[in-house]
Amino acid sequence: MLDIQNLKVVFGTGRLRVEAVKNVSFHVEQGAAYGLVGESGSGKSTVLRAICGLAPITGGRVTVNGEAVTSPRSKAFYRTVQMVFQDPYASLHPRHTVDSTLSEPLAIHGEKDAESRILQALREVGLGPSFRFRYPHQLSGGQRQRIAIARALILRPKVLLLDEPTSALDASVQAEILNLLDDLRRRLGLTYILVSHDLAVVAHLCERLLVMQHGEAVEETTAAALRSGAASNEYTQSLIQASQGFTRAAPQPAQAPAA
Repeated sequence: MLDIQNLKVVFGTGRLRVEAVKNVSFHVEQGAAYGLVGESGSGKSTVLRAICGLAPITGGRVTVNGEAVTSPRSKAFYRTVQMVFQDPYASLHPRHTVDSTLSEPLAIHGEKDAESRILQALREVGLGPSFRFRYPHQLSGGQRQRIAIARALILRPKVLLLDEPTSALDASVQAEILNLLDDLRRRLGLTYILVSHDLAVVAHLCERLLVMQHGEAVEETTAAALRSGAASNEYTQSLIQASQGFTRAAPQPAQAPAA
């Protein structure tokens, strides 16, 4: 469904030139969930932005469903590929109701029967019709992210690009959104690329993943290997150890001096 070959993204020129992504390659089968992991600044979100046209592709090739992407992206591309951003409060217009937010992509692409499509989209993400005319500030963080997912799904795309979709949410809400995304993928036959710095999130949702560091692909592995701690690369091992949390041994009581 999605093939990335030697992707390169460069920002700026001269002394301000930054190579954000350096010759990254991977492919994602139809219906699969693929993860991109790494610390902040590793280039994983830039890969998603390059795929959907929000960052320049300096070199390499991106192919979606057998067709090379063009710049600027066509309407047909956005019917196939949609993106869910990290912060739902920033990605939803504060002065647009849920109805307006979900109506906009339908209007842009000339879709008919908007009302039934909107109600169906709300049902798919676990929200009822009572949410239709609310504003983002009237919704919780989890509800806002559900609306963002509904907006991405309303055109019936085949690929969803997920840029840390749960990192701005509470732990209990994170689990709800992850379970929702997993259920939607299986029911609708979607293909996911998930970016996250949280290895547990990636291991829950994805079968395969690519570890990135300083814009480069370090290691491709599986979620099973991630859960078992089996990684051949030293950097991947350090990420696994960091994800296990901070532990501090209890201080040992001081021994009394010998008589």
